[in-house]
Amino acid sequence: MTLHADDREPLDLVEVGALTLRDWVELTERDPDAFGHAGEGLVWRPKDRHVCLRDQDGRLVAAGGATVVAVEVGDERLDVVGMGSLIVHRELRGTGAMTRVSDAMARLAESLGPDHAMIFCLPRLTDMHRARDYRVIDAPVTVDQPDGRVVMTQTAMWRPLRSGAALWPAGPVAVQGLPF
Repeated sequence: MTLHADDREPLDLVEVGALTLRDWVELTERDPDAFGHAGEGLVWRPKDRHVCLRDQDGRLVAAGGATVVAVEVGDERLDVVGMGSLIVHRELRGTGAMTRVSDAMARLAESLGPDHAMIFCLPRLTDMHRARDYRVIDAPVTVDQPDGRVVMTQTAMWRPLRSGAALWPAGPVAVQGLPF
């Protein structure tokens, strides 16, 4: 795929359900480091819904997913929209494609019900997510893995999805199930 500046404008933003293996291969072109090394060795939860960008030929060039997830924070149990798998094809990185997908993911998350969204990100991406109203969760965050619970090494962040949403509760966070 070779994209030029004038080819970038006609990207179509679409919402789909789960992505297929074929979709992921098309998007990553089998890049073994597509998401960086931070997620190595972890098993991730599939997302139910995705926002995608497709080029003028219908090829997948960016995507991000969302799913509703139960978490325990201190003594409270709440549902959050777990957002993840945000990826842009390497030839479109730095073109604004991530912003389009991220903004569409936020609109999708707002429609799913919970008052909060939660993400895991590489530490170097924290400031980018802060600019989108995400806040760092300072408490330890644990998730399930096939061999038991583990503490996440990636930065965990949250954001309110509607005005008037309560602040994030205090205490350690236990994601129920696999990370997203």
